[in-house]
Amino acid sequence: MERGVLYSICISPERGQLKKQVSEAKVITNYGIENDGHAGDWDRQVTCLNYASVQKINQEKGLNAGPGDFAENLLIQGIDLVKVGVGGQLRIGNDVILKVSQIGKEDHPSVVTRTLGVTLLPYEGLFCRVVQGGTIRPGDIVEVI
Repeated sequence: MERGVLYSICISPERGQLKKQVSEAKVITNYGIENDGHAGDWDRQVTCLNYASVQKINQEKGLNAGPGDFAENLLIQGIDLVKVGVGGQLRIGNDVILKVSQIGKEDHPSVVTRTLGVTLLPYEGLFCRVVQGGTIRPGDIVEVI
């Protein structure tokens, strides 16, 4: 079983904004992260990105992007997220289970592209539905189940 660590949690009140880091979050079954603009009854409730991808693009492009700068909810360290695949599931901490509904999305001129000049979610972001909710914190173990 592949394991990693939850590096950061970020939310924003509305879509189309960069996200801000929080120290913990309540994840709600079939909804998403409490107080996040992307929560709702659809297939992109929570977005996940590999922390290594952020580090790599920072190095390649000379950026200093951090948590939330790519509009992701969760930065995960130590798991090749794209290999999880559509339909795959991640357990975060003891309770939260996310099911991958899609990998990547249509690329459009977003606040990320305007701010940083590059984007990651359209190519390697995991978009997930919340199968089981709970509270998560940075440092929680993330497992592919």
